[in-house]
Amino acid sequence: MNDVTKEIEEKKVYRVEGFSCANCAGKFERNVKELPGVHDAKVNFGASKISVVGEVSIEELTKAGSFENLQVFPDKISSRSGEEKEISKVKNEAFYQKYNTLLYATLFIVFGYLSMFVNGEGNILTSLLFLTSIVIGGYSLFIVGLQNLRRFDFDMKTLMTIAVIGAAIIGEWAEASVVVILFAISEALERFSMDKARQSIRSLMDIAPKEALIKRNHQEMLVPVEDILIGDMMIVKPGQKIPMDGIIVKGNSTVNQAAITGESVPVYKKEDDEVFAGTLNEEGLLEVRITKLVEDTTISKIIELVEEAQAERAPSQAFIDTFARYYTPIIIVIAVIVAAIPPLLFGGSWSTWVYQGLSVLVVGCPCALVISTPISIVSAIGNAAKKGVLIKGGIYLEEMGSIKAISFDKTGTLTKGVPVVTDFHVLNENMEEKNLLALLAALESRSGHPLASAIMNKAKEASIVYQNIVVEDFASLTGKGIKGTVQGKTVYVGSTKLFKELLTIDESLERLFIDLQNEGKTIMIIGTEKELLGVIAVADEVRESSKDVIQQLHQLGIDETIMLTGDNQSTANAIGRYVGVSTVNAELMPEDKLNSIRQLKSQFGKVAMVGDGVNDAPALAASTVGIAMGGAGTDTALETADIALMADDLRKLPFTVKLSRKSLNIIKMNIIFAIGIKVLALLLVVPGWLTLWIAILSDMGATLLVSLNSLRLMGMKE
Repeated sequence: MNDVTKEIEEKKVYRVEGFSCANCAGKFERNVKELPGVHDAKVNFGASKISVVGEVSIEELTKAGSFENLQVFPDKISSRSGEEKEISKVKNEAFYQKYNTLLYATLFIVFGYLSMFVNGEGNILTSLLFLTSIVIGGYSLFIVGLQNLRRFDFDMKTLMTIAVIGAAIIGEWAEASVVVILFAISEALERFSMDKARQSIRSLMDIAPKEALIKRNHQEMLVPVEDILIGDMMIVKPGQKIPMDGIIVKGNSTVNQAAITGESVPVYKKEDDEVFAGTLNEEGLLEVRITKLVEDTTISKIIELVEEAQAERAPSQAFIDTFARYYTPIIIVIAVIVAAIPPLLFGGSWSTWVYQGLSVLVVGCPCALVISTPISIVSAIGNAAKKGVLIKGGIYLEEMGSIKAISFDKTGTLTKGVPVVTDFHVLNENMEEKNLLALLAALESRSGHPLASAIMNKAKEASIVYQNIVVEDFASLTGKGIKGTVQGKTVYVGSTKLFKELLTIDESLERLFIDLQNEGKTIMIIGTEKELLGVIAVADEVRESSKDVIQQLHQLGIDETIMLTGDNQSTANAIGRYVGVSTVNAELMPEDKLNSIRQLKSQFGKVAMVGDGVNDAPALAASTVGIAMGGAGTDTALETADIALMADDLRKLPFTVKLSRKSLNIIKMNIIFAIGIKVLALLLVVPGWLTLWIAILSDMGATLLVSLNSLRLMGMKE
């Protein structure tokens, strides 16, 4: 099938239960790719899912994962198909059911040692008891290991299979059985740790209610969320969680949005405000018009994007995967050298050195190394999502910790993005203030400029009607202002730069403009090609958190903080001085912001850009890490940014930097633990002290250390 057809063909996602390690996930992916009818497959180990392009049945997928007893379920079925809508979680099994083979195998080991104590070491009953333990506890291990040996596929199970069979051949029945049990325990620990990390995301699925109270045909009824349509009217009572995204059409209340945005303080909501599924209505009765289907709600998108993020390989993961590919064959070569060279060249005992070689194989199992990065990434991304920071992949989590400079858009990022009129001066004696304001509002009402709303609000407050003023030939003058024809006369609204091109500005007026700009205000002049009619000053209120956030970033060692704005230099300087950024770049066109980011990257290497995810899209895309503000209400921000701060709150930025750095440190520590413990164990070969016991305990100890160390990321506070 050609590539175009593949792309058109629908991709299906399945949830997989039972992954014990990343290597098993890779093997499952290869098995699925070999199935007839499958054109491509990709396992997401972090989210425990597989995406399949092509035709395949659940039975075929389960068979492909039979080497690990994997259970495969559809992730979701179309909510309007009339079929089962979502697969429930795998039933919780009792401990003895889940680990019965492990318990039986351990029991036979105990009987074996009792027999050894009573009958001595070399009797047939003792050997049979240990052999039974090996078969029960290691059956699934041997099936995979022997298959791998036949294919020359050397992974950790191959190493363990060779080691156990070799130990049995040289008569080390007791140690072989203990190795099997401890390896099974190590795998169980690995599986438990990954499940614990994954659960931080899956718990988000239970946040939103499964039913909603819907008003249809003047009747109230409980309707499953999968059957709710856009435009339905939802009723949410005080103290209830909001089941679906929508717009309030009646009522007001405070809503706790912590589940989505990480905000600890409830937010006041009124008519025309947006509410999100999974948030808690605290006080009033709300009537909400549904705006999104259940699969498109903000919480659904967050879960989907975070699970996709877990599939994205971080740079450290790519390194580990490459390292492990060469590491395992090298360990086999070392084991052969240890087993063969001393007896062949130095007259050593074959049984002693073959035993040492088998111990090297066990030490060489890369379990801890392979899991060291994915468990850290999953834990960190899950923790961030719960605190209202959506990180779109392991690469961005890692990059954020090594950022040298951060650029900020001004409007809506460092400031609230809600401008208000502060000053209004009429410069033409023959014109009344209300008439000039009406003319200004009529022109600005046709503009998409963020400051236009401030002027229209000013006109509304003064009860001035401007809608009846006819504006013809309206045009936007990019980066300068706007113009339009009113009653046959062309009127301009814009910056001093625009009017300096049109006419000569009086020195006293220029001083007035400079004074207003030095106060951090943006001035907009209205006039014609012959005269200035008036000037209006607009200020965008600085966020309370901006100053503190910039200070925290400087304390974290990010020395260069840059404010990028299209506003005039004087206004930008005033705001820049107040919030404490180290550099201010003003009067920038959109392409200038892009060029600024490129210049900063050449100067500092890694640069982050914080913006609103829409107007700053080119700059966000060009930066090393693009960070969007207020992702909870903006689909564009969720989709285009590398990191989205779900609440419109900059205070999440220092936390993100700290989380990234802690993740990097923990990944490095994990790699040092995993390799260091094995190197120490291998050094015991020199005096001949390495035993199978020490080998498997070092492997299990490394896995346990790495897992517990990584899970610390789940509890990191802001």
